[in-house]
Amino acid sequence: MQWPLAKWAPLISKTPLAFCPYNGSVCCDSAKDLQLQKQFHAMNISDIGCAALMKSILCAMCDQFSAQLFMVESGPREVPVLCSSTQLVNSSQSNRAASSFCSTVWDACQNVSILSSPFASSLQGSNVGPADSGSSKLNQLWQSKSVFCDAFGGSSYDGSICFDGEQVSLEKSETLVLPKGLCLEKIGNGSYLNMVAHPDGSNHAFFSNQAGKIWLATIPEQSSGGTLGLDVSRPFIDLTDRVFFDSSFGMMGMAFHPNFAHNGRFFASFNCDKIRTPGCSGRCACNTDANCDPSKLNSSNAAPPCRYHKVIAEFTANGTISKHSSEQSASPSEVRRIFTLGLPMAFNHGGQILFGPADGYLYVMVGDGAIRDDPYDFSQNKKSLLGKILRLDIDNLPSANDIGDLNLWGNYSVPQDNPFSEDKDLQPEIWALGLRNPWRCSFDSQRPLYFICADTGQDHYEEVDIITKGGNYGWHVYEGPFLFNPQQSPGGITLANSIHPIFPVLGYNHSDINKKEGSAAVSGGYFYRSSTDPCMFGSYLYADLYGSSIWAAAESPENSGNFTTARIPFSCAHDSPNNCSTIPGSSLPTLGYIYSFGEDNRKDIFILASSGVYRVVCPSRCNYTCSKENVTAISLPTHSSGKKLTNLHRVLCLSFYLSSMLYFVI
Repeated sequence: MQWPLAKWAPLISKTPLAFCPYNGSVCCDSAKDLQLQKQFHAMNISDIGCAALMKSILCAMCDQFSAQLFMVESGPREVPVLCSSTQLVNSSQSNRAASSFCSTVWDACQNVSILSSPFASSLQGSNVGPADSGSSKLNQLWQSKSVFCDAFGGSSYDGSICFDGEQVSLEKSETLVLPKGLCLEKIGNGSYLNMVAHPDGSNHAFFSNQAGKIWLATIPEQSSGGTLGLDVSRPFIDLTDRVFFDSSFGMMGMAFHPNFAHNGRFFASFNCDKIRTPGCSGRCACNTDANCDPSKLNSSNAAPPCRYHKVIAEFTANGTISKHSSEQSASPSEVRRIFTLGLPMAFNHGGQILFGPADGYLYVMVGDGAIRDDPYDFSQNKKSLLGKILRLDIDNLPSANDIGDLNLWGNYSVPQDNPFSEDKDLQPEIWALGLRNPWRCSFDSQRPLYFICADTGQDHYEEVDIITKGGNYGWHVYEGPFLFNPQQSPGGITLANSIHPIFPVLGYNHSDINKKEGSAAVSGGYFYRSSTDPCMFGSYLYADLYGSSIWAAAESPENSGNFTTARIPFSCAHDSPNNCSTIPGSSLPTLGYIYSFGEDNRKDIFILASSGVYRVVCPSRCNYTCSKENVTAISLPTHSSGKKLTNLHRVLCLSFYLSSMLYFVI
């Protein structure tokens, strides 16, 4: 098939775009990215679901295949060709789940006002036109979904492509092969529990420790020899005066509003002690609604039930946002208490929080609270928030009366498409259930709806799950894929035939990795999407707490949940900025405990360990062989400037023209 001619190839962006979630080969520079952001804000879309879809449609302009997406036989168009067929027939495009993105857009946006809507004008050369070009709603502009999708939809066939809400990805003939090893460099000596990339898209990231401090750090360039730019004496915020810090307690999570660079809103998830800390109060998770009596609970740590609380508090950096991100600081005064949950028992209670990149809602990971067995069956109890993943709307805040009338646990509202809309037995906040202690979840940066969580096991099995709306992950009926028989269950047992569990996509037995300790605990990671280690690209990285085991898992085909996984060797680069010690009698670096993983705006992956901060670097720095690390281009056309054009796919950018296709070999 012959594509329209164009002038030049996509840009290889040196820094991530601030607004559009595209990296690598893109058809936008920072100026175009800012223009799209202004266009999006001018639309003034009140519905968050519709807004997320419209943002993805605008940002398709930055896709490396934007020429094909925005060009049809009749000429250029204002919006990309929206996938409207139920399957991709004879397509070069990745075979994602069968769906009609055009229908999704109609369903979400038909009744929503969109100022200066790109759907308000008819397509050039099309016989179909809007019913009322002066309106701002789709159902006033277009007579029906079918008419709308006739005008803007298209299928992916015979080499054509369409837009399905995600960055276009072509099928690769090769099977994803697991990497030969993971090369690390040590860029920091501090011990941190959480890392979050700065939402402004810069080379800054936030790090926090369990005691309650958050720092803003500068990430050094790859292969620069630089170390983590972090001044321990100058935290971004210090919350140690209200955080109860113990082996099982502390500040377990932090999240920054997607629009933090403009509104300064951020959130901390921590524990407080109502005896020691004023203002530490709230309802107990063991209550009559959950068919639970606190007086009948066995005390834990010699503490009465619900002495300790799980808190999500909002803070602000408004008025202190500096022109230079590294100089930002925040006021320790709470703006509001978003969520408070009294913990009946003082153990596995999760604590991570993160924003969904596609919907903008806050996801809250909550463990079952028990040291073992989940004896009161909280994880399967649909009226309890323990052993669950919650999904909250923190942009549409309720009134004080609404909080009481709706029986809410704080200052948030409930998204109307949460699973309770289909299962009336569920507490409205619940997104997924049947988890023991979810420890580190993430969304794939290339598939913003792909939500993956590690869940720590008890006696035998550690697991990794793909989280879906309303999914039940089995605990305490199952531990991983195996039936579980609790030794104590005064609160009752859920029968296996009464649930439909979703079994883990990845996992490992305790005895396989830690015979000496007799135990294990999984730390969930990320899908690797950086170009630094091309042989690692697309693999999901996860590890065990005890620091001697890291896995890379390859999914094939994409979106199938079918993974091949292997423990991979890892070592420290000989030129690491900070010295890496080794485990006695082993070549492995001494990581200590692996608490968590992190991802920066370049999509580089970090390991947060008790011995320091480590970053994944080029495999050759550890003498690992990766055939993809050095890419050789053949038959390259030359730009008018005399520079060679390079890319891994045949790619075309909107309003740019190439005189021939580009082909590459690895």
